[in-house]
Amino acid sequence: MTTLSSGFARARRWLRDHPLAFDATLAFCTLVAMICSSFTDPGDGHGPPAFGARTPELFSVLLMTLTAAALVLRRRRPMQVLAVTAALAAVEYVLMDPPAPVVMSTVIALYTVASRTDRPTTWRVGLLTMGGLTAAAMVFGSTPWYSQENFGVFAWTGLASAAGDAVRSRRAFVDAIRERAERAERTREEEARRRVAEERLRIARDLHDVVAHHIALVNVQAGVAAHVMDKRPDQAKEALAHVRDASRSALNELRVTVGLLRQQGDPEAPTEPAPGLAVLGELVTTFRNAGLPVEVACADRDRLPAAVDLAAYRVIQEALTNVRKHAGAGARAEVSVVRVGATAEVTVLDNGRGSAGRRPGTGPGGGTGPDGGGPGDGPDGDGPGDGDGQAGGGHGLVGMRERVTALGGALTAGPRYGGGFRVHAILPVEARTGEPDRPGTAGGTGLRR
Repeated sequence: MTTLSSGFARARRWLRDHPLAFDATLAFCTLVAMICSSFTDPGDGHGPPAFGARTPELFSVLLMTLTAAALVLRRRRPMQVLAVTAALAAVEYVLMDPPAPVVMSTVIALYTVASRTDRPTTWRVGLLTMGGLTAAAMVFGSTPWYSQENFGVFAWTGLASAAGDAVRSRRAFVDAIRERAERAERTREEEARRRVAEERLRIARDLHDVVAHHIALVNVQAGVAAHVMDKRPDQAKEALAHVRDASRSALNELRVTVGLLRQQGDPEAPTEPAPGLAVLGELVTTFRNAGLPVEVACADRDRLPAAVDLAAYRVIQEALTNVRKHAGAGARAEVSVVRVGATAEVTVLDNGRGSAGRRPGTGPGGGTGPDGGGPGDGPDGDGPGDGDGQAGGGHGLVGMRERVTALGGALTAGPRYGGGFRVHAILPVEARTGEPDRPGTAGGTGLRR
């Protein structure tokens, strides 16, 4: 039984892959059925049909052969095949008595048309074929017009139209389901790729914020330690202690960020919470230890959503890092976080003027980037390209803008009137994470980082 079913399945697949061979086989089987039926006399309806009671005429055999041969092209020319078979069936009813069952080919052709066209066309063509053949059988046949053979023509042609329309509807339904499944699969893949890209961008921003902040502090404290090592060793030890604390904090934050990239089954990642305004005091302390006076005015720091809280913390961290690197000696910074209606406003101000090449667009080292980063640009006279403009390849301001606009907020940054620099971010309390950037939601003139 298993061998028989597998052989039947293989035959079906082969015939489905070779439609012309299938149609030729169907045409041959139809011809055999018509010829066998033409030898059968249905009788008067009171007894069983008698096989061999009559013999078809040669003309009828010719018509049956022609209509069966036309079925080979039923997929390529369905309308033409239906017209030919219906015309030959009508000729059989008009000229021959009793007529041979040439109408069998017409039934198959009508089914093909109904299964391959729309419903209005099926109705029009089906009614025309049913009415024409039934009228020919009733008018030109030797039997009474109400005989079962005449109504049988009407029934079989109507059944062919209905069956073809049902098959067409089912095919359309299956194709729609398959298309929706394929579209859903593509959508899932695109969504997965989009989420991966967003997560990669978020991790890149976190890494930049961590590295830029802590390495800048390490650089400053290391420079202080080297400067006072010989004359004031106690102050040098204090600076080195700050270097150790900053590097430890950087390692911890990097470990948390990299832990997000672990796969299932990897060793358990650190479970430290993401930084936020709750630890803003620790952040400010590191800058004060680095020699940057910072004043803080922060309200409702524990009531912001997690995404907004993290974004506000990162904006302050990046802005203060820029102040320490670019504002110059004697600069002071002010940080404020306030709730205004349904938004949280983060502002970082400084009164620094910087030196040539360190402030935006000033001095000979200004370069072409937002920071004017170019050769010789650095927070403490460092080597070439230490700035954050295009020449230095920095992404600080870009990262801040992406964070803010991803939440549906706005970021502005630029020089203050009378000197200094201002970074201002407006964050909606109800964050819309993952929303694409909108033109005009962030901007700045002469921006650094």
